[in-house]
Amino acid sequence: MPWTGLGELGLGRRRAVFVPLAAMLCACPAAALAQQDGQADDDFLDAPLDPDAPLAPLPDLGVDWPDLGTPLAEDPLADEGAFDDPPSAEPLAEETVPANLSDASPDFDADFGPDLALPSDALAAQEATEPAAPVIGDGPFAYDVNLTGLPDAVTGKLRERFDALSTLKASDGDRSFAGQIARRATDDAELLERLLRIDGYYDALVYSQLNGAGENSVSVELNVEPGSLYHFQRITLPGINAAGSDTERLRSAFTLNVGDPVNQDLVVAARTSLTSTAEESGYPFFETGEPEIVVDRSADSGTLDMTVTSGGRFVFGRIVPRRNDLFGARHLSRIARFDEGDIFRRSDVQDLNSALIATGLVSKVDIEPVASDRPGEVDLAVDIDPAPPRTIAGEIGYGTGEGFRVEASWEHRNFFPPEGALRVNGVLGTREQLAGLTYRRNNFYGRDRVLTARVLARNARLDAFDARTISISANYERLTTLIFQKRWTWFAGPEILYTQEKAYNLALGAQDRQTFYIGAFPSGLFYDGTDNLLDPTRGFRLGGTLSPEISFLGAADGYARMQLDASVYQPIRDDVVIAGRARFGAISGTELGLIAPSRRNYAGGGGSVRGYGFQRIGPRDPSGNPIGGRGLAEFSLEARYRFGNFGVVPFIDAGSVTTAQFPDLSNLQYGVGLGLRYYSDFGPIRIDVGTPLNPGPGDGPIAVAVSLGQAF
Repeated sequence: MPWTGLGELGLGRRRAVFVPLAAMLCACPAAALAQQDGQADDDFLDAPLDPDAPLAPLPDLGVDWPDLGTPLAEDPLADEGAFDDPPSAEPLAEETVPANLSDASPDFDADFGPDLALPSDALAAQEATEPAAPVIGDGPFAYDVNLTGLPDAVTGKLRERFDALSTLKASDGDRSFAGQIARRATDDAELLERLLRIDGYYDALVYSQLNGAGENSVSVELNVEPGSLYHFQRITLPGINAAGSDTERLRSAFTLNVGDPVNQDLVVAARTSLTSTAEESGYPFFETGEPEIVVDRSADSGTLDMTVTSGGRFVFGRIVPRRNDLFGARHLSRIARFDEGDIFRRSDVQDLNSALIATGLVSKVDIEPVASDRPGEVDLAVDIDPAPPRTIAGEIGYGTGEGFRVEASWEHRNFFPPEGALRVNGVLGTREQLAGLTYRRNNFYGRDRVLTARVLARNARLDAFDARTISISANYERLTTLIFQKRWTWFAGPEILYTQEKAYNLALGAQDRQTFYIGAFPSGLFYDGTDNLLDPTRGFRLGGTLSPEISFLGAADGYARMQLDASVYQPIRDDVVIAGRARFGAISGTELGLIAPSRRNYAGGGGSVRGYGFQRIGPRDPSGNPIGGRGLAEFSLEARYRFGNFGVVPFIDAGSVTTAQFPDLSNLQYGVGLGLRYYSDFGPIRIDVGTPLNPGPGDGPIAVAVSLGQAF
């Protein structure tokens, strides 16, 4: 229909009007005469045509031919009601709902339930109340969408689904012509009716209307008449009694009861709860049939029938790998958190699946419960697709006082099967060079237990000391991972060092090179109560390390190195997190001069007190170079503001180092600054720029640190 002027157009749900088109039948006079005469007239065919001759009479077809010379009195198409559809039949009293309940999610695009026929009396009332078609310009127009009349009981999923599937919403913000908007409004009205039936409003009607809102905009109104909310009057679960003593517990897990709304989402949730409870109670083969809902329109109610097959109750049997080239049955059993004879639980199977993925050696895992040859047991068939076992990695960083640093590594994660890794790494920097060889055995005599042996050769030229060190170490530890972030972790193991170091000799009062032979047994215990390993936003961490050591510098001398770390994270808004950290260190048992400079405590730098150079806080020699200390104290406070993939972090740090064996808070040095963050897929990348508030001799005006991960 044409659109002119501005105004308002009623787009109420109306039946289609079919207008037949009149066709003119053309009869061939020659053919008609031939049929009447039954023979051809050769003379007639040869005669010339006379345009002034009268027309031959029309053939007699049994109807009166219209007088073509008389004009029509009225337009037969003007009376639109002459072509109205006949009234639709009343709907049946009971109707089966063949809804595919598994599609009842915000991103579905399937049947929403029965498309109920609109009763004839409702249609008549609807058409009687519809406003006359107003007049709206062609556009194009901007538009907004308003839903009115939705009952308070509708779920949030209805609005989510409407926003996801609405044709109006899909083109929201684009200018469209009035006819396009009208078509979308009609489609969305039908969509909203189907969505309301999912929520239990089986008699809902939705009317759409366009209102002129301005010269270049219109408002689309979707007005809802929800009707009655249907409720379940009967729910049956045929077959559930086969669960025996577990029947009542399983029945109670089906969270839908008589009197609840006939809501398909509630049915899906109840079905999921029942299946999950059964699979956590020893029923690996538990199944449910498709729920069948029947609505009774005369009573505004419905019934639900869902067949249940328990499949029997089982305990775990053996773990059976379908291929042995990666992990054997013994190693798989070591990784699993269950033993043979334990009650079958689906969560234990899923945990084993995740643990195998966490090894880094697996690209795909399929774990399937299969019948065992032993009664009452179910075996697990494990099918694994290996992942590439080799990794090459690199890292680049810069810190004031540390200079540039480039690290590269090559690793084969299954060089010594199963899970025996070999790693070669090296560091090339302006102040440090390193070469290392590491052997690591994951899941060693226990889940998440790691045995590590390492050989390192390091050359460091720092302001505090020059050190040429060879170390051999081994430790046994419980690690946390991105997949399984653990509350408690620990490590312990021996360490042997040979280190030749040039530093300021306190006894001589000058630079001196000394050789130390050190034996140590470091250990640590840590608690992590945060919500994220790399970028925590709430919770706290607490940890401590203790390393008893013996140092040989002419004679044996014993001491103990101790350190305590704590950090806390608290969101104050969705986009702002306050983070705080404290660290205390102490070396007890000997004099500072008998401790190798590389084993002393230092502060300052990007991972310590920002604004100061690396290791620049604390006592210094006459040349202004740090000499380290025994007592250590550090504090940090940050406000982490994030917007999208970027963030801004103002911070203040404080720290002190003293030659006394315990920390001293009377001589703190402070640094303030601003950090930038880019939140990548593999963790935050940070750039921190700080300035010292009470600098010492030789401290610069600013210090910069660039690294991967938060400062703490």
